[in-house]
Amino acid sequence: MSRTMTMTDSAEAPAAAVPAAAAAAVTAPAAPARPLWRDWAGAALVPAASLAVLVAVLLAWQFLPPLLGVPKYIIPQVTDCLSELVRMYEQENLVMHFVSTATMSVVGFLAGGLLGAAFGYALGLSPLWEKVLSPYLLALQIAPKVAFAPLFILWFGYNAWPKLIVTVLVVFFPILVNVLQSMRTVDRDLVNLARAYSMRKSQIFWKVLFPSSMPNLMAGLRIGATLAVIGITVGELVGGEVGLGYLITYGEGQANTAMVFNAIGLLTVIGIAMYWAVAAIETRVLHYIPRAAH
Repeated sequence: MSRTMTMTDSAEAPAAAVPAAAAAAVTAPAAPARPLWRDWAGAALVPAASLAVLVAVLLAWQFLPPLLGVPKYIIPQVTDCLSELVRMYEQENLVMHFVSTATMSVVGFLAGGLLGAAFGYALGLSPLWEKVLSPYLLALQIAPKVAFAPLFILWFGYNAWPKLIVTVLVVFFPILVNVLQSMRTVDRDLVNLARAYSMRKSQIFWKVLFPSSMPNLMAGLRIGATLAVIGITVGELVGGEVGLGYLITYGEGQANTAMVFNAIGLLTVIGIAMYWAVAAIETRVLHYIPRAAH
């Protein structure tokens, strides 16, 4: 009889535990759901705030200089810049200069990015050559790139090559440093695991090292996209005969401050467009990385 009672109690114990656990799960307070309208409001607030800041800056630019007695040849008003922009389009072949600068910026960015990534991966795979070449790469990185522009003009003449080479040098080093740093900090456990599975060096690179370096590579490309515009502008300022940098020099010689402002603004537009393009590619490539929730 006692044995029967014991077996009955042991059979009923799990059955009683299941409803208790279910009841605890039902009575546990659920996390409050975020209202959908808050997400919509947050998504609309950022562009609205950015637009408000832009409008405030333009209004201050338009009305503050006359109120403070600043002459137009020092700080032209927004309307003066717009009028000059129309004149530049009609008389200064603005489209040609804009397209030339934009094209050379993209070409220099792509060439510098490819070279920087290639050297970064090559040095990351060969610690010996990294130690041998590091002092020379450091010296070349420290040397001001602006100082090379006149030298390139002496070598190649007044054509597209000097400004293209300057752009490549400016873009090269941030990407090289980012890729090399990612190769140094890769998870060694993953590499050892790949070796345990008898993977070849090429397989380890493409399946472990390269994917691990992608975040750093894309960060370097974002930096390089903005530096490319700086590099091409330096080349055009020093010895260019076409491009927005040339218009800056030409406007300075003519004391046309509005032309200089317009050229700087168009250079900024090119830089922003290139940065957004790289950021969009980064979002597609690194879609597996979770984003911070706001």
